[in-house]
Amino acid sequence: MKTNKLFFCISLIIITCFGCDSFLEEEPRDIIAPENFFSTDADARQAITGLYAIIKNNSIYGQAGLDNWYDNGVDIIEPNRPHPIFEVMGNYTLSEFTADASNQLMSVSDTWQNLYRVILNANVIIDRVSGNGAISEDVQTNVIAEARFMRALAYWHITNLWGDAPFYTENISLNEIRQLGRTDKDVILASVLDDLEFAQNNLQSVYPIEERGRASKWAAAVIEAKIHMKAKNWQAGLDKCLEIINQSPHVILPTYAEVFDPGNEYNAEIIWSLDFAKDITGQFEEAFPGAAFAGNNYWRPSLFNPRIRDEPANAADNQPLRAALKANGQEFNGTGLQIASKDFVNKFPLNDLRRPLNIMESYEGFQLNHTYMPKFMNLNFETSPRFNHGDNRLVFRLADVALMAAECENELNGPGNAYQYIRKIRERAYATIAEAEAIKGLSQAQFRQAIYDERKWELAGECTRRYDLIRWGIYLDVVRNAEFKTYTPNLNIQDHHVLLPIPLNEILLNPNLLESDPTNNGYR
Repeated sequence: MKTNKLFFCISLIIITCFGCDSFLEEEPRDIIAPENFFSTDADARQAITGLYAIIKNNSIYGQAGLDNWYDNGVDIIEPNRPHPIFEVMGNYTLSEFTADASNQLMSVSDTWQNLYRVILNANVIIDRVSGNGAISEDVQTNVIAEARFMRALAYWHITNLWGDAPFYTENISLNEIRQLGRTDKDVILASVLDDLEFAQNNLQSVYPIEERGRASKWAAAVIEAKIHMKAKNWQAGLDKCLEIINQSPHVILPTYAEVFDPGNEYNAEIIWSLDFAKDITGQFEEAFPGAAFAGNNYWRPSLFNPRIRDEPANAADNQPLRAALKANGQEFNGTGLQIASKDFVNKFPLNDLRRPLNIMESYEGFQLNHTYMPKFMNLNFETSPRFNHGDNRLVFRLADVALMAAECENELNGPGNAYQYIRKIRERAYATIAEAEAIKGLSQAQFRQAIYDERKWELAGECTRRYDLIRWGIYLDVVRNAEFKTYTPNLNIQDHHVLLPIPLNEILLNPNLLESDPTNNGYR
């Protein structure tokens, strides 16, 4: 069920109580005494609601926060133009690979701070709920499992983005946090796997309708499988993928379009999506006072929606296009700042039935200036107005897991038994069985490349691309050889761009962050 205003207000209360605007700058008096808060089951549950509100922040899942690292500046998505607001935030600089140690990138800093906000709050919740006689044992277990999942999620993203990083799992003081140096990422990931195991043993497999949007045990399992695969622990990765495929309630849908149907956002293929609601105000006012979109809710779909003043290619057709949209109850009401890259458009197979959901070059018979990704668009002007969308944010789905299983099987035993895991994905992607089975009979190396491509076409724009390219060891080569229409990341990317720099403001507050690596991931 979609988040309502009361739910969101409760979330803001929790964030105020346990959050921090800066990871290292907050004073201890700014945090309400947790022992005075966790006095009922409802208090503990509301604290978890607060964690969900943080990860739905615009710097993580709410806008283009994680997209800036996982997708933008690679070979699938590019902007249709630089944008002043995004340049202030550092999004464009980040995607262009022009950032250095002196850059104050708002998007990087905000993502760092909010991921550590999740960790800080999760540690407080776990500490104050554990053994709390005022809270029932069942609620204690459920709340701790969800808090440990959120902590694992945050640390997983942190190690992906920055590698070695500050690490703590206790409810320690802010003065102690301010002194932390960087811990080896492998140590952090070992703790993440421990948290994920606890989460899988204690989170629910399925949630009732009114609680959809919460992470199930299967979301935790997906992250575990990805960690094993990045470490090339293929058997553990395959075992976890098969557990999800065989034991979860999730299935591959008959058609690709069904997965992205805004009228069926909790469909059976989706393992986890975050729910958002239209008309929730106040999220962006502090960051962008006076901006046209300040005070409105979820606006990631607006980044993918076309902007009417950019379209169509023939300016004389602008009014006829507007009339066609109006007849459909639609508007080109977005910014078009997330469009399909030239490289992606040129390489996407023309006979692939997924292409129209990933590449839109014309609309209602009008040729467009830019090429959009319609699977993330919502043009309905009544239910999804600009910068005020109620669409879910897709995080994990079963097709991703099936492709992972095929990859693991191929690495372990060759391609002989790997095709079975992606058969349904291939068959819905092509008009004939012969086309779908064209990747049968390949060598192990050829099937490996086929999986690389299949993940690109199937999961485009779903925040998997850079993670995949880095774990495959081909990230730099792919970006350097890609073609772009609007900007030039292929000319600017350097070896150190596999990671982000720790934000300068954090280093100024805590010089210990440079102790183990004075180069700050190569940016100094």
